[in-house]
Amino acid sequence: MAVIGTGQAHGACSLLHAAGTGYGASIALDLPIIVKALDRPSKRQLEDSDGVLPAVVEAWVSNGLALPEGLEANDIHWAVASKIPQNRGLKSSAALSVAGIKALCEATNTDLSDFEIVSLSSQAQMNAGVSITGSIDDSWACLTKGWRLINANAEDIESGVVMSGPGPNPDDWIVLIAARDERKDRPELENFAPLFQEFEKALIALQQGELLNCLTINGRAVCSVTNDLQGRKIANDAFINGARASGVTGSGPAVVIIIPSLVRSSAERIKSALSRLMSSDQIIETKFLSLDTDELEIE
Repeated sequence: MAVIGTGQAHGACSLLHAAGTGYGASIALDLPIIVKALDRPSKRQLEDSDGVLPAVVEAWVSNGLALPEGLEANDIHWAVASKIPQNRGLKSSAALSVAGIKALCEATNTDLSDFEIVSLSSQAQMNAGVSITGSIDDSWACLTKGWRLINANAEDIESGVVMSGPGPNPDDWIVLIAARDERKDRPELENFAPLFQEFEKALIALQQGELLNCLTINGRAVCSVTNDLQGRKIANDAFINGARASGVTGSGPAVVIIIPSLVRSSAERIKSALSRLMSSDQIIETKFLSLDTDELEIE
């Protein structure tokens, strides 16, 4: 068994669910994933119950890209090491597809632009049935640092980028995730329509640079869409214990809680409260992946 290509990506959380207004944004988190393309099956069981990686190969071929020399589509096998909980709203499918595409790029000496990678990732997620919007904002957040506001109805990937930002300073904030048990089903697009005005408030907050406020408003609206009473309570209780922002990410069920790093005691209080609701391995502490000053200058 030989590794023919390796790709890396990371998880993310929602700032704005694209199903709410047609505009979506996600922000990168330090939840790494590594995907290796192999020429023979791995002995380890592959965690890809939704079939995202076969959909990646399908999207790759349908876009006229060459497979690794001497291999057919079904000859490509995979190994995945991931810190992203699946089916929680933490963009595991977007990250898996992005890392898989990057592994195929390495395996075939193919150079793709970020726009092309995001396009393939979105196509793969739609083909696998794991996205109701195309998840273009999620793919951007899993490929790059910071965040982008995306018009999900734009004609192409490039024109769809409305705004972007470096993200908050990772040293200033603790990001806690209450992963909870994985979701059983996803809401339909039409479920979001009655909450349009609430999602619009989140969009306006983001346009005004209020990222954390946007995350909170969006999370409350998603809880209303999914009738997630516990998610709303977890978010509200986090504020009582010192959080600056809190909300459900994606379509749930994970709740993302943002706490100033200077008040570590608040983070510990929130962890203690969460430990009464879920197992310790469902309580994750991480940080934002943001562009620093040097990277902004390069851009």
